[in-house]
Amino acid sequence: MDRSLYVAMTGATQTMRAQTEVSHNLANASTAGFKASIAAFKSVPVLGDGMPTRINAVSQGLGSDFTPGLMMSTGRELDVAVQGNGWFAVQAPDGGEAYTRAGDLRIEESGLLTTSNGHPVLGEAGPITVPPYAKLDIGSDGSVVVVPQGQSAATVAAVGKLKLVNPDVSTLEADGTNLMRLRDGGTAETDPGVRVAGGMLESSNVNPSEMLVKMISLSRQFELQVQGIRNADQNAQAATRLLQAT
Repeated sequence: MDRSLYVAMTGATQTMRAQTEVSHNLANASTAGFKASIAAFKSVPVLGDGMPTRINAVSQGLGSDFTPGLMMSTGRELDVAVQGNGWFAVQAPDGGEAYTRAGDLRIEESGLLTTSNGHPVLGEAGPITVPPYAKLDIGSDGSVVVVPQGQSAATVAAVGKLKLVNPDVSTLEADGTNLMRLRDGGTAETDPGVRVAGGMLESSNVNPSEMLVKMISLSRQFELQVQGIRNADQNAQAATRLLQAT
């Protein structure tokens, strides 16, 4: 069978993989602190017999786009955004440490401070638990203080301090759950220079218009590759008929 069929089939499959990345980015266009995934096509020579000009197009992940999103004022006391470079440390589903820029925090019934996705927010001494309070404030250094429930406004209690880190972004990789991890599996040290702003959120850095254009472009590319599969199949059938006629 004509090897061009396999080349076109590989291209169509890889285009579908790239489309998945674009769809994931687009689905998170309104997710606070989300960092878009970056992928590109790489030319890989076809091994084995055949013309050396035949090349497979392979979709290859290039990492994440760490460009900051826009800062949005919400006025909500549990919303917090990193100013400049830095990350919040959270506990991943597997119990390990991971990092995020999503500062839309929640307090569970148990008092555990979590992200909107349910990941416990880490302090310098582990997950932070908030007692019943009348007022809560998150300082620029990540300090979490409350006015305990039933106490006067002059009574302030320190609950904990957010673990804020600032590892080199080249050492980070997405783990598939909208969280970042260190490539070596380690944990980042607390960086006292990282600052946060209360009552603010960082938006996703996904550009919906750009993603839609890319999605349309990939759809057209997929159609061309499917047409290439049809053409290779039709050529094979025509060659078979000619051989049978001789």
